[in-house]
Amino acid sequence: MALSSFDIDAPRWDQTTFMGRLKHFFNITDPRTALLPDARLDEAKALVESCRAGSTPPGTTEEHLHYAKKLYDSAFHPDTGDRMNLIGRMSFQVPGGMAITGFMLQFYRTVPAVVFWQWVNQSFNALVNYTNRNAASPITPKQIGVAYITATSTALATAVGLNLYTKKAPPLVARWVPFVAVAAANCVNIPMMRQQEILNGIAVTDENGNKLGHSTKAAVKGISQVVISRVTMAAPGMIILPIIMQRMEKFRFMQRITFLHGPIQVMMVGVFLIFMVPAACSLFPQRCSIAVSKLEPELRDSIQSKYGDAVQLVYFNKGL
Repeated sequence: MALSSFDIDAPRWDQTTFMGRLKHFFNITDPRTALLPDARLDEAKALVESCRAGSTPPGTTEEHLHYAKKLYDSAFHPDTGDRMNLIGRMSFQVPGGMAITGFMLQFYRTVPAVVFWQWVNQSFNALVNYTNRNAASPITPKQIGVAYITATSTALATAVGLNLYTKKAPPLVARWVPFVAVAAANCVNIPMMRQQEILNGIAVTDENGNKLGHSTKAAVKGISQVVISRVTMAAPGMIILPIIMQRMEKFRFMQRITFLHGPIQVMMVGVFLIFMVPAACSLFPQRCSIAVSKLEPELRDSIQSKYGDAVQLVYFNKGL
């Protein structure tokens, strides 16, 4: 195939299947891409844009284009094309998430430690949620502040409340408190950070990308799927790892190296996240769809009056 006819935006893997999406997200959540300088990312963007324009530099191969698209997808927002901040990228989820989650799981016994690490985690989550929102629905600084405070307060109230409640519970139950707090906060943080989509609707298109209007029901579906994905991303590490650590801590060698328990948990969380970040992102297609019959009456009637039965599904970017 001539490179001039290479469709760089065509999915490399079948996005309608879980395995196809898993390969895609293993590719773009590769934490190694987070180490690359902005200049290298900008070069990749320039190559992607030149390919879209039908012109590629001499000597460019398909592998060069695939790698450039990998860097582009990992670092640039799909709606705006702007370079995303480093901490908010999905490629930073493994290094960022493993450090924060590892220390949340290690320092769960005292209220000050719980408060600090839950605050750090919610600050990280808020930035990730803002970075990966559907950018077609702008959010004001005031709304960002309200979302951040609400989610952080929810996480702190859940974590501190359960921490006090589980003082007399089995040790393993207390170790699971951070996960419950994270799950509860995600149910608040993501919808609040993307409240404009719920209030004003999200842009929906036909199969060919022609804009058909805005739908709040599409927004609710997309955001619900993101919440499920984020909770799933955290669940294995925060549920299984406490069981592993509780059993390991009974060994004498572990009792002699208590100062290494934190770093050990950080590394083990990283092992979980390397697999769970792409797996959780793959649960649902990023280009989400909803049946026209399930849209708001006004939008549904508008589409049907204009296209009849020709348009049965509408599509939208659910974000990550």
